[in-house]
Amino acid sequence: MIEALDCNGRLLRLRRTAVMGILNVTPDSFSDGGAFRVRDQAFQHARLMVDQGADIIDVGGESTRPGADEVSVQEELDRILPVIEAVNRELPVPISVDTSKPEVMRAAVAAGAGLVNDVRALQQEGAIDAVVELGVPVCLVHMQGNPGTMQTEPRYTDVVADIKEFLSVRVDECAAAGIDRSRILVDPGFGFGKTLDHNLDLLRHLDEIQALGFPVVAGLSRKSMIGKVLGLPVERRTNASLALAVLAAWQGANVVRVHDVGPTVEAIRMHDAVRYGTD
Repeated sequence: MIEALDCNGRLLRLRRTAVMGILNVTPDSFSDGGAFRVRDQAFQHARLMVDQGADIIDVGGESTRPGADEVSVQEELDRILPVIEAVNRELPVPISVDTSKPEVMRAAVAAGAGLVNDVRALQQEGAIDAVVELGVPVCLVHMQGNPGTMQTEPRYTDVVADIKEFLSVRVDECAAAGIDRSRILVDPGFGFGKTLDHNLDLLRHLDEIQALGFPVVAGLSRKSMIGKVLGLPVERRTNASLALAVLAAWQGANVVRVHDVGPTVEAIRMHDAVRYGTD
């Protein structure tokens, strides 16, 4: 497993578990929609996450919550570019862009982003070509269907085996198109076209996704699976999110994607001390 990724000149170190801070600049994200739409508010939140120990900031301008509508390329650009430019200018960490649109990928990387995080695993027309051209790392995320339909009776023959096969095929297709395998991360897509049982089974067997040989990203923060198990609203899911982040790391996740960076960093550092030692 690689120990670091070059993200447009900034390193994302993977020798220990990395924490990816979520920065949604959207009006309708399930957890913090609308909270960081103004550039200065978004930048200050990014600074706070970096101060709390975030290893990378993930900027998204289009909600991927269940039932979300697509936005235009221009609207997505208007939302994210000022934030990416400010974070790139003022903060030292890598930036990832959460998008499926090749036009947005190109503009975001030109503004300073160094990793593409795509919930559609580069299946949009032109997306693979854009990442080949840009030469930055990419995270391939599994999603059954699309945000508008993904939670309408999702079905699998074997959720772990099916997702592992999907990611393996996508990696091969991306590599054949010219994306270096050393620049690929994979994400099983918790909550993207999965029932509660699917999500729990995936986490229980996340080591099988890790066995593909690529860095694994796990995004479980504040997800609806917590609400279904504990009956908690989004704003009260921090404690359970910490537990899931540690479980994901123990099961092989190299990067955990989270909203609550400060407590997650503390929890993950304890996990890493137990698992890897304190050197």
